[in-house]
Amino acid sequence: MELNNEIIELCRELKLSTIENEYHTIATTAAKENWQYTQFLHEMLKIEVENRMDRSKNILTKLAGFPAIKTLEQFDYSFSVGVNRKQIEELATLTFIKRNENIILLGQCGVGKTHLAIALAFKAVQHRYKARFTTISELLSLANNAKKEKKYDSFLKSITNPSILVIDEIGYFNMNKEEANHFFQIISKRYEKGSTILTSNLVFSKWTQVFAGDKIVTTAILDRVLHHSHIINIQGDSYRLKEKKENGIINSDVYKFGAKSSDKMVEKTELV
Repeated sequence: MELNNEIIELCRELKLSTIENEYHTIATTAAKENWQYTQFLHEMLKIEVENRMDRSKNILTKLAGFPAIKTLEQFDYSFSVGVNRKQIEELATLTFIKRNENIILLGQCGVGKTHLAIALAFKAVQHRYKARFTTISELLSLANNAKKEKKYDSFLKSITNPSILVIDEIGYFNMNKEEANHFFQIISKRYEKGSTILTSNLVFSKWTQVFAGDKIVTTAILDRVLHHSHIINIQGDSYRLKEKKENGIINSDVYKFGAKSSDKMVEKTELV
């Protein structure tokens, strides 16, 4: 009993919480099965490492701020047009993170842009990369507040920190000049220092209107975003509208309208 108490104290001193909780059970198994000392030690260290990795993944997932957990296994390749499975599988190896490459997902509402963005970032978190999810409106709100509170440098530093930054919904509203400058600063800070995943409902030729009509700023942003990048242009209907139609919530006329809207993304992507 005294030896058990000493083991517990040593585990607490070394912060080996899993070994503290599991050593007695595994020691009993080891005695019954005549394990060698090295096998017993290996088992102890393995469960400690596995538990720490699981805790780390859980913490990184919470810090990432995903609105929901989406996986690549859940993605419906048969529904979305323009998504190359081999390209996604290559991106899922996460080599793009090591190369500080960007991913740009283009397409109308509901075609799966955000799903793929979250799924790739979540995959990275499972390999213990730091990720952060944000919408463009949330990001610019943080930038504006940081500017007012004279914490802008700290804000930009925090944006540079994650290995992957997902910025969702670019193009859903037009920015003023200050907001466009904020976005330029964010992209510049991350340029060749981290991977950024962007989703947008607009082709690049229409991004000027988003960034306060400023062609110079837009070109500077696209120059950095598109350098070392993977572009995925998703076409097709809204998956959410499809589900509602199948459930009888909306009629086919509404669904057809959504389908026509998505055809606009067929336009060839080009620089401003």
